[in-house]
Amino acid sequence: MAVMKKGYRQMIDEANARIETVPIEGALALMEDPDVLFVDIRDVRELEREGMIPGAFHAPRGMLEFWVDPDCKYHKEVFASGKKFVLYCASAWRSALSTATLQDMGLDRVAHLEGGFSAWKDAGHPVGERPKKKK
Repeated sequence: MAVMKKGYRQMIDEANARIETVPIEGALALMEDPDVLFVDIRDVRELEREGMIPGAFHAPRGMLEFWVDPDCKYHKEVFASGKKFVLYCASAWRSALSTATLQDMGLDRVAHLEGGFSAWKDAGHPVGERPKKKK
């Protein structure tokens, strides 16, 4: 068995030490801020199964860096909007790593949601419709 030089837990801890985390208690108020956009980085199957934060933009984790980079042919204009982006996944692991990566790329106004979508739902915050499955 291979020994990891750095495990996932250490990577998450290091990311959390240097990124902004939006507390779940204050997150609901940010939904009303036109300068803030929640970004759901979960897999489409997770969205279909559980729904998402109303008004959130879906950017799958596997494409995030490509969609953010204006020099990439896959760039999405939403990431050039100047808004503050609050990333979230299911449990705030992928979003912590993604937030750190986007900061490393030069995106300054990026944070992630404490506890992820699970914490959002547990707090009783609204959940939007699940996307329709493509046939």
